[in-house]
Amino acid sequence: MREMSTTSISGLPFMKMHGLGNDFVVVDARAQDVSVTPAMAKAIGDRHFGVGFDQLAVIGNGDGDAHLTFYNADGSTSAACGNATRCIARYLMDESGATSLDLTTDRGNLRAEDRGDGITAVNMGQPQLLWHEIPLASEMDTLELPIEGAPTATGMGNPHCTFFVEDVSAIALESFGPAIEHHPLYPQRTNVQIAQIVGQNHLRMRVWERGVGVTWASGSSSCACAVAAARRGLTGRNVRVDLDGGTLQIDWREDGVWMTGQTVHVFSGVLTQAFLEGIA
Repeated sequence: MREMSTTSISGLPFMKMHGLGNDFVVVDARAQDVSVTPAMAKAIGDRHFGVGFDQLAVIGNGDGDAHLTFYNADGSTSAACGNATRCIARYLMDESGATSLDLTTDRGNLRAEDRGDGITAVNMGQPQLLWHEIPLASEMDTLELPIEGAPTATGMGNPHCTFFVEDVSAIALESFGPAIEHHPLYPQRTNVQIAQIVGQNHLRMRVWERGVGVTWASGSSSCACAVAAARRGLTGRNVRVDLDGGTLQIDWREDGVWMTGQTVHVFSGVLTQAFLEGIA
């Protein structure tokens, strides 16, 4: 077999990471000029013809330790992605030896901390609870929306719609999710969570992610779900959230919503120049 050259690789380096199965392609653009288009994000996100991801994250230079930009698998953008932020924070802390970071996003400034044993926490900021902040199409009570099931609306830099049900396994999320994602009350579409109370300050949640579909986990959705449960008096403000891919601890404090859990850097690779040039 012809040997692969390791000295003349051309293309775009990337990393594959995940937080509880919520998976990401991460591009470090701090030392290179990377221009991501919706078509490029969509092509890389294709799990058959590209790499596949729930979100593409680009690390850039910013006022803090780094600036993060996020793209969904359909090529659309998102101001926030909690699990990707934790993954990147872990990578940057391992790189620098720092135990805390200040990251900037379109959501705002986010603080990340090393909690030891590979566990990373990120402060996702204060939730957006007013209708125009989320945003919704018109003024209304965000605690119980006029949608069957009376879900709660929350903003975490991206919009969320949380339903509390008796049994999350009884909901056909593959059909339920897209109907709610495109509900006319949400002009920018929405992430959808179905959650059940399984114990004191303990939630079981499944996620339909805007622009992606069913995901194994979602950081911002976990934050939104925990905030909604606390607002409705179903839990306290420090809760365990069990997702299809694992568990996150969410703590809604005075300084914001902290999300803590594990991350994995799976592998690093290079998108070939031929692949990049073939993107329409």
